[in-house]
Amino acid sequence: MIFSFLITLGLIGLIIGLAYLFLVWNFDYWKKRGIKGPKPYPFYGSLPSMVTQKRNPGCDLRDIYNQYHKDEDFVGVYSIRTPELLILSPEFVHKVLVSEFKNFHDNESSTWMDEKREKIMAHNPFILTGEQWKERRQEITPGITINRIKAVYPVTQEVCGKLTKYIRNLCSKPDPNGFDAKDISLRFTSELVTDAVLGVKAESLSDNPTPILGMTKKLFDLSTVSATYFFISGLWPTIKKFYKVKFFQKDCEDFFLDLVGKSLDMRRHQKTDRLDFMNYMLQVQEKKKLANDELLSHIMTFLIDGFETSANVIAVCLYQLAKNPAEQEKLRTEILNSLNKNGELDFEYLEGPSYVDQCLNESIRLVPPIVVHKKLCTEPCVLTNRNGVKLQVNRNDIVLIPAYAIYYDPQYFPNPEEFQPDRFSEENGGVKKYRDMSVFFPFGDGPRICLGMKFALIQTKAAVAEIVRNFNIKLNPRTNKDNKLKANAFLGELDGGMWLDFEERN
Repeated sequence: MIFSFLITLGLIGLIIGLAYLFLVWNFDYWKKRGIKGPKPYPFYGSLPSMVTQKRNPGCDLRDIYNQYHKDEDFVGVYSIRTPELLILSPEFVHKVLVSEFKNFHDNESSTWMDEKREKIMAHNPFILTGEQWKERRQEITPGITINRIKAVYPVTQEVCGKLTKYIRNLCSKPDPNGFDAKDISLRFTSELVTDAVLGVKAESLSDNPTPILGMTKKLFDLSTVSATYFFISGLWPTIKKFYKVKFFQKDCEDFFLDLVGKSLDMRRHQKTDRLDFMNYMLQVQEKKKLANDELLSHIMTFLIDGFETSANVIAVCLYQLAKNPAEQEKLRTEILNSLNKNGELDFEYLEGPSYVDQCLNESIRLVPPIVVHKKLCTEPCVLTNRNGVKLQVNRNDIVLIPAYAIYYDPQYFPNPEEFQPDRFSEENGGVKKYRDMSVFFPFGDGPRICLGMKFALIQTKAAVAEIVRNFNIKLNPRTNKDNKLKANAFLGELDGGMWLDFEERN
């Protein structure tokens, strides 16, 4: 009896010991290469928040950045068990994104997203690798020129009018808990993008929205299966070679592909000359003989890029303006002084530099939609650290660029916790100054900079300007007054939501 107990105890100890060795066996990966970094721990690696979800992982990266960035250009970290290289200096940010782009031209998401199963993302330039991303990008780029964006500006103005009417209706039924800025913003982007791209009315800014709004909200919900997969792949990275997660839930995928397909059929029969993205893609299909699934994926690229991130930026900007009434009034004064004789904002105002530009850039800095950019090494190269240590970066090594940490570095952004739009003023060098320094890159940089950047900026500026000119925005007591990031969000979001009160202006 005692012998059996000892045998069982020994087996349990052996299993625990083997499990421990499995978890820590490669924790000397960076040390053997002479690269410094924080001490990793079993199950957590260097980023405990990825597992505990007590705070956003971007905060872990910010702590590591603050600890090492004065002495190192890069350090080694572990995402559970996976070694990753964390970039700490603007010089190396520029190397990865721009000057040595050929060595890092793929995004890490390509390692876990399956092109064959993921119909929505199958031809999205963001996940494509090798020469494919370049070919797809070249196909899409002419469809989103500034002239095409301007051509659908009347749609933007129409949707802005609906936005004002919707908020006015909210004001008529005051709620002591305030109104969800993210929900309002997502209603705006889903209405605008589906109309501007597909010519379909989502009715998101009404009491009876179509299913488009609900599916838009569900689109970026991280399923339990996906969350489990990311944890397992962190423990055992090899799993990505023979199994990849399906990121978008099937009902969402089916819904949007059906919506786009029906919109395409309707457009073909109408034969409209509307100068928008869909008409352009139909021309590309005819010219290059694109298959229907390629065409659908191209159009979905534009849709999903315009929904979530733009809505989050609008909501954060409204939140920051509510917290800072002096800046809100300054913006309102500029907007009112910029109205044309019809009481509208011209496209040229939204296209050019303005105070609303500054407010949006500062909002993005404080709560960046992409907290960390993840790149893959595609061609082996050697990087030399500040202390002279040379590192051979191998193909498929993951490289992290901690945007959130850099945006809060007081060396580049004095008083980083404060909302100071003037730091992006033309007198101070504008956003170009920080982009040239490689310390502000919300849309990425280099050859793979975001395709929809111009359209995203126009729609976000239009929404913020419309609300500010018509309403006083105030913080509801329900809203947290710090810039704490939501722990389990896929994109950078504020913890606790952004609950605002609106007061209509006469």
